[in-house]
Amino acid sequence: MNQAHKVALVTGATGGIGEAIAERLAKDGFAVAVHYSGNSQKASALVEKIVSHGGHATSVQADISDSASVKNMFDEVMQIKGSIDAVINSAGIMPMAKIEPDNIETFQKIVNTNLIGSYLVLSHAAQLVSNGGRIIAFSSSVVAKNFPGYGGYIASKLGVEGLVRVLANELKGRNIRVNSVAPGPTGTDLFYKGKTDEQIEWFKGQSPLGRIGTPEDIAEAVAVLVGPGGEWINGQILRVNGGFA
Repeated sequence: MNQAHKVALVTGATGGIGEAIAERLAKDGFAVAVHYSGNSQKASALVEKIVSHGGHATSVQADISDSASVKNMFDEVMQIKGSIDAVINSAGIMPMAKIEPDNIETFQKIVNTNLIGSYLVLSHAAQLVSNGGRIIAFSSSVVAKNFPGYGGYIASKLGVEGLVRVLANELKGRNIRVNSVAPGPTGTDLFYKGKTDEQIEWFKGQSPLGRIGTPEDIAEAVAVLVGPGGEWINGQILRVNGGFA
């Protein structure tokens, strides 16, 4: 698939899924803007890896929960690349906290990053993505569950799904596809953190395919949505989860 000369901004590109997405899109010919929040070394290493394989990439920093920082990120990409054809917002956090009064600060932190951050990225993408481009936000397949401790995370991701459906309609006439990818359990540091071997095996058992996903599984789905195969997919929540339900 040749997407040469097109530009993709991938937020959260220093995370497991974001990194796989950046590499996959670079392989497809996109010039990738690799976003990072605090880990500049990891972002630089990813850029070097993409370039060493013949791709094109640059890194950009931003706090996606901060309006001015997100604007600066988009301005920087536009100054460097001149256009943006795809925005993939995979940045997010997943701290666990029960719905209790003492956990309000954790809840606010989740919402600030996952929901407000998504709003900010989507709103700037809506203004700057080229006509015919693609916008993808990340939800999660866990929204179909009621696991204790996931209240803030699930609330934030359901909010993202609502934003995606509305934005798809608001961009009518510009031929821009807006979708959400909602991974199931995926083998990243974020997923493994704090989980026992028994818990990981339990998650594997929830899928008819008998395993958890890989970052590459998710990146392949994103590649479809931003490529020619995604022409007729718009306003959808794509649950990439191997049957986890």
